[in-house]
Amino acid sequence: MKEGKNISRTRAQESSAAIEKMYITMRHLFNRGFYKPMGISGDTLREALMTLRPEIYGNIADEKVELKGLLYVIERLPLGIEECRFINLTSDEGYSKSHFQAIIPPKRRRNCYRIDEEQMNVEITRGRSDIYDILTHLTFIFIESHKIKNRVLLDDGGEVSRDWEKLEQAVLKNEKLSLIEKEIAISHAANILARTFEDVLEIYDDFASEEVPDRFLHIIFWLGKLAIEEVLTNNKRTITFSPILRERLGHHIHGEIWATHIKEVLKENQLLGRPIHIISANMHSVMNSIFAKNALKTTFKGKSDFDIFGELSKSSAYEVRNTVQKIALNQGMIFLPENAGTNIDVQIFDTAKIDWATTSFPNANLGDEKPVLIVMDYAFGEQAYETVDELLKPYKKNILLNVQSVSIMGKAGILEGDKGDIMIPNAHINEGTADNYFFENELTPEMFEGNDIAVFSGSMVTVLGTSLQNRDLLKFFHESTWSVIGLEMEGSHYQKAIQSASKIRKSIPKDVKVRYAYYASDNPLETGSTLASGGLGTTGVKPTYLITIKILEQIFNIS
Repeated sequence: MKEGKNISRTRAQESSAAIEKMYITMRHLFNRGFYKPMGISGDTLREALMTLRPEIYGNIADEKVELKGLLYVIERLPLGIEECRFINLTSDEGYSKSHFQAIIPPKRRRNCYRIDEEQMNVEITRGRSDIYDILTHLTFIFIESHKIKNRVLLDDGGEVSRDWEKLEQAVLKNEKLSLIEKEIAISHAANILARTFEDVLEIYDDFASEEVPDRFLHIIFWLGKLAIEEVLTNNKRTITFSPILRERLGHHIHGEIWATHIKEVLKENQLLGRPIHIISANMHSVMNSIFAKNALKTTFKGKSDFDIFGELSKSSAYEVRNTVQKIALNQGMIFLPENAGTNIDVQIFDTAKIDWATTSFPNANLGDEKPVLIVMDYAFGEQAYETVDELLKPYKKNILLNVQSVSIMGKAGILEGDKGDIMIPNAHINEGTADNYFFENELTPEMFEGNDIAVFSGSMVTVLGTSLQNRDLLKFFHESTWSVIGLEMEGSHYQKAIQSASKIRKSIPKDVKVRYAYYASDNPLETGSTLASGGLGTTGVKPTYLITIKILEQIFNIS
């Protein structure tokens, strides 16, 4: 038994060392300005990722190509990136003012531009976490591309397998395949990928886009083609970092513009001197929690509050969502669409203008100085520090904001429990550093009892990227004295900004209240329950709104 524990601990240490190596290597490559992922300069990154074998990338160390991990990554990269030999990471450098059309990945909000047949530019405006995210994903798909190359390239002279020739014919046809043509192509692709016909058929349509219905075949072909050319011609794929990006990174340029705009809107609406409550959430849960029940009581007659929230979450519910938004805008809500490159929209609620008798909180006790709510969309990794640090600074150096509370509602991986469960942390551990943040959480597990949702309490680990986590390391965090209940990417960065502002800079009250609560998006310790296994669907509706309502009840002094 003791020997088994030692082996497990060793694997956890290896994984931790691999993450640290990736972190250091990516910063080195960024400072260098360019590197070739499948060349000598990319060796360390590849080796570390292969050592780590993150859960989200599945069978990365096997001969067969990892399909679910590939889908997860492709959804977060721009359409056509598999064709590009040159990938240039840039800051916001004016491409939005050009003829280039922005390509936005379906699952990651970032502007990308196809410059020519061989080059894709990717805008990085959310800090280092954005760079770690995309470099990790690119390393993964390049590793997979060489698996494809290994199975189709028969010799050093360039002879390829019959399966590859047939796949090439199907892809270069450049038109939608008939059912028979599609299934023939899938058969050849399955042999190339070392997967079954059924494996490929099952995931095939998930890769499809409106522009490229047979995109799965297209991706496999181009990944393999560029990998083959790397070997035969030594013309390797290259990732570069623009000089402007290297100059701007770490200077809070986008966060400062974003935060200044919010404060200027507060000033224009005479809200700067009022008590302020900041909530990091999504752009629907606070608004819907306040206004939806009364606004839609006729439309969804007889339905419970959570059923109404579920209806609002459906993609087809545009009209009813619009109804709620119109009421909110008429009762003091100000919507600030993102305009600084942060990809963080903002809502400001002036509670003095709300007709509380027509809301879900008719007993709101707001006192004489009616508070202001600033609801900011989710930040991404280290961007949480950049944005909140700037937001908590004084306006024009000498006008302090009366910030009474900062509440964080987010989703996270859980280490004990299932999708949809709730986590209430009491500390954030910053992975890879000695930065640990203990805090008094105004939310407690007892507040969520009796709602048929499991609630866990303990410390959370703030990770470099969810795509870098592996089972051994997470198991160590969970079972050791750290007693970690979950992992996420922003918590310690938020708390660092809050503690700096309240305890060191003294730009906000030192007794500012903090609230943290997360709902589980996945359990990376369970096979088939990682982020790559699919989204939450309606499972996330109840915990999302339950957390939001508990936050609002405290702000509105409802006992």
